[in-house]
Amino acid sequence: MKEKEMSFWDHLEEFRWTLIRIIGAVLIFSIAGFILIPRIFDSIILAPSSSDFITYRFLEGASKYIPFLPDFSADSFKVDLLNINMTTQFMTYISTSLAFGILLTIPYILFEIWRFISPALYENETKGVRMAFGFGGVMFLIGCLVGYFMVFPLIFRFLITFELSDAIRQTISLDSYMNNFYTLILIMGVVFELPLVFWLLSNLGLIYRSFFRKYRKHAVVGSMFLAAIITPSGDPFSLIVVTLPLYMLWEISAFVVKKDPPEEEEEENLPAVFE
Repeated sequence: MKEKEMSFWDHLEEFRWTLIRIIGAVLIFSIAGFILIPRIFDSIILAPSSSDFITYRFLEGASKYIPFLPDFSADSFKVDLLNINMTTQFMTYISTSLAFGILLTIPYILFEIWRFISPALYENETKGVRMAFGFGGVMFLIGCLVGYFMVFPLIFRFLITFELSDAIRQTISLDSYMNNFYTLILIMGVVFELPLVFWLLSNLGLIYRSFFRKYRKHAVVGSMFLAAIITPSGDPFSLIVVTLPLYMLWEISAFVVKKDPPEEEEEENLPAVFE
């Protein structure tokens, strides 16, 4: 705890300056994004719309050895992006720059939040909370990368190649592409925070490691069900690719939560003692 107790207004002032520093950092990185976005928009954000995207090339090579893979050849994939609104490209430029700034500021935001709450923690709490913030930030970034390299390309590729009729020309609006791009990547970033959520519940005494052993089979089925919702293609490969990271979150969660309290272990051993 702090040696000198802070009043309510002192806390409010400190919180105000924390927000100012975070907003300032977001603005600085957003300005950097405003400068860089025109150079990286095609090569990064629109990359999954090209048949040369790294994920497609990898899967095309893997299809030579794995027979049940879908067709990821370049000849079967062509995307025409269309802008039908006069302001869409400019607004996309602004929103993408802001998203770029927020993403790069996440480590600093977590640091500022940590600096604000750390004076209220006891020494034995400080280490655990610091690790939780670092772990949460890393898992969010990993989730975003999984969304970018795995989930979004697979869903986008299926939806863009699906044909209801040959008479329908397959064209996608810039708005539709960007909305799905942001949504799926953000969803995966949030989903990868599950281990942190379970860790917090464990520290509150609401969940322990035996819970994960007991419901492991349910987790497998649940991961497959969630993967089936995320990936509408229905092919076994896409289902497996999305199911594996989702199930790994369950195993990671089982590793980070607390062990069962000794009282429960003693109660389990009581019958053997009295025999």
